[in-house]
Amino acid sequence: MTGDSTLFSAAADARLRAQAPLAARLRPATIDDVVGQEHLVGPGRPLRRLTERDRLSSVIFWGPPGTGKTTLALAIAGTTARAFEQLSAVSAGVKDVREVIERARQRLGEREQGTILFLDEIHRFSKAQQDALLPAVEDGTLVLIGATTENPYFEVNPPLRSRSTLFRLEPLDSHAVRTLLERGMEMEGVTASPDAIELLSDRVGGDGRQALTALEVAIAIAGDDGGGGNQVDVGVEHVEAALSTSALRYGRDDHYDVISAFIKSMRGSDPDASIYWLARMLEAGEDARFIARRMVILASEDIGLADPMALVVADAAARAVEFVGLPEAQLSLAEAVIYLA
Repeated sequence: MTGDSTLFSAAADARLRAQAPLAARLRPATIDDVVGQEHLVGPGRPLRRLTERDRLSSVIFWGPPGTGKTTLALAIAGTTARAFEQLSAVSAGVKDVREVIERARQRLGEREQGTILFLDEIHRFSKAQQDALLPAVEDGTLVLIGATTENPYFEVNPPLRSRSTLFRLEPLDSHAVRTLLERGMEMEGVTASPDAIELLSDRVGGDGRQALTALEVAIAIAGDDGGGGNQVDVGVEHVEAALSTSALRYGRDDHYDVISAFIKSMRGSDPDASIYWLARMLEAGEDARFIARRMVILASEDIGLADPMALVVADAAARAVEFVGLPEAQLSLAEAVIYLA
């Protein structure tokens, strides 16, 4: 029965891997395969040197979604000789943490093998739950790798934070996103037009997971359009459908030209033109937080004390973007734009 169970378990694992999302199947096995975050894993950079020498102490990765926090933790696990345990703060509790600590102590005593605990969404742990990690982190029983999208200075307990090195992960640049897309297309055995790749890399805002997820959907749509042929070629229309956005031509030069036109329209007291440029930016996928920041700057620099309420209105719109998000915050931005113009 044991042999049969092992066989069935291996078959189930293989099937799960085959059915896993593209982003999961492309996760690197070692730190050498990580895409992006060159300031951390590039040649001679601190995280790479600590990992290669197996001298990594507890760390906290923080940054926007899709920047590679989980990927980096798994790559570190594949590079070091330590055992790897993974928990999610969404579902785990103190009992789970204590069980991991106990297993780590056994490994250390029986095999002199250290343990890395990767704790995803660490900011979701309460103060008491985070405190349960302190003794094991402090005495070296565990090397903690925490991952969070929130600022650890506010969301992670000071005692735990002081025992960890903070590493900030940045949104992936367009070159890194294209590299991921190329790997994804190679794995799936498909091709894509340059315009489709450019559109996809421009629209995901540095989120590698979103890029690969959208690529996977675009591949499925292109396969259906191709009538079941062997060769799948992803086009702009397939990426548009996957992203549910309209592909306005909006390159890097357009980014600066359009935001300039937007600011000049408000500066020139033209609400109609201001709303047009706002709508064009939002439709093209411009970052709403960037738009809101420019409105706050205009309220301070161009309007100033002529109308002190302008800054209050612009700040309220920026807060709405953070708390409500798009598409609902489009109304808040539009109302603020009309006021500022």
